[in-house]
Amino acid sequence: MFDFGDNRPEIAEQKWRLQLDLFVNNYEQQLAALAWGLQQEWGESNDVLGIDLQPTPHFVACSQDSLEKLNQNTRGIVQEILGIVDNYDPAVEVVIVGIGKGQLKLINFQPKITPAECFIAMNSDIDSLIIDLETALIEYIK
Repeated sequence: MFDFGDNRPEIAEQKWRLQLDLFVNNYEQQLAALAWGLQQEWGESNDVLGIDLQPTPHFVACSQDSLEKLNQNTRGIVQEILGIVDNYDPAVEVVIVGIGKGQLKLINFQPKITPAECFIAMNSDIDSLIIDLETALIEYIK
């Protein structure tokens, strides 16, 4: 019988990345709506949506400054993430930073309809979207 590594510690530490990918695939329109709604609420700030997995999965705002500081403190390891965050167009695509135990995962996608249209289609307020998505997220990330 083959062991595909599920019990190896380094594989277990990466499991959250696959779970997060599955969550994003299944909730793409809702996440686009949330990202758009929060961008409108945040106004001129350069914050992007983040998903912090500790202690339980929840949404956070990731500031440009905090990402730049992290990049400096890690000798440029998150430079690519910064490049995408700096240059994405929130009117047509979504950027989310996943934050795990000492790890980051960049999520970047373009929904079938614009994020603004996703927000309108959800017919919901930001607080309700956050509650619904965090509840679902907790079921995905275990």
